[in-house]
Amino acid sequence: MAKTGSSKQKKMNARVDFTPMVDMIMLLVTFFMLCTTLIKPQTMEIAMPSDVETDAQNQTQVAANKAITILLGADNTLYYCVGNPTEVPFKKTEYGKDGIRQVLMKQNADALKQVQALKDKFAMEQSSDPETFRKNKEAFQAALKEIKEGKETPSVIIRPSDAATYDNLMSILDEMQICSIGKYVIDKFTDTEQGYVDAAEGGGAAQ
Repeated sequence: MAKTGSSKQKKMNARVDFTPMVDMIMLLVTFFMLCTTLIKPQTMEIAMPSDVETDAQNQTQVAANKAITILLGADNTLYYCVGNPTEVPFKKTEYGKDGIRQVLMKQNADALKQVQALKDKFAMEQSSDPETFRKNKEAFQAALKEIKEGKETPSVIIRPSDAATYDNLMSILDEMQICSIGKYVIDKFTDTEQGYVDAAEGGGAAQ
């Protein structure tokens, strides 16, 4: 007669070796640390108005036809004036290539041509040697800054109202870079500017 009873099965112990995963994590941490160290942050230089009052001579250094005032209003509205705001009325426009960009490019046409010629020259001088490339890039940046800050380039005054959004300000600052505007400041939006906006909208005369 066959022997009855429950058969015993050999138990297998499941074990996961995490040692390779630890090595992989250490490699990833090292990789990201090196990348973070090597990548230089790209910053945008913004000229803020000084608290020290400037004299009349410094205030009139820029030709009236080269000065541009930009007002950022509510609901993504945008107004600009080329010249003296007390003499030239503000006009309403929009953000982007079909609006304020056309105005800026028209006023900065000569500088844009010089910048394009400089970029073409820099592209022709590309070198596989790291030291030569670094020197060429430094020379390019210095020449680009000189063009942007030239005497014939326009100066832009940006005045965002309290109703303007952060995105509005970032958009107009992007236009400064696209149009190679090197001289611009962010100033306060006062009741005077609100009067200019009302006049542009046909709601009243500017003060």
